[in-house]
Amino acid sequence: MAVIGLDTNVLVRYLVQDDPVQSEIANSIMENEISLENRGFVSCVVLCEVVWVLKRAYRQPKSRLLEVIRLVFETDAIEIERRAEVWRAYRAFVQGDADFSDYLIAEVAHSHGVDKVYTFDTSCADSGYFQVLTS
Repeated sequence: MAVIGLDTNVLVRYLVQDDPVQSEIANSIMENEISLENRGFVSCVVLCEVVWVLKRAYRQPKSRLLEVIRLVFETDAIEIERRAEVWRAYRAFVQGDADFSDYLIAEVAHSHGVDKVYTFDTSCADSGYFQVLTS
């Protein structure tokens, strides 16, 4: 059994199919190399980058971002770093106004005993884990 790390660009090429050469390589990896015996590994950083790239560069709506996170999360052949925190961040992202990465920051901090994360980002005000600072 092996574990294969997946970088942001491989997942993005697989999801958006916008580069014929790189997409073909990404497809081959995701469809022929990743399996229950050879699991793919997605770090929190990669997952946040994928969401950010899809939102900013590809202008995907929040519904598509949620779909992608859930797809990665529900794929049995993919391991996700800090799986429990990712799931809680996903659930907060479903209802909240902040970015997925903000909710994941809060969930990871909370799992380390942090009560409040200080931020200037007012979109985080809906999460009980953030203390929005004002000037």
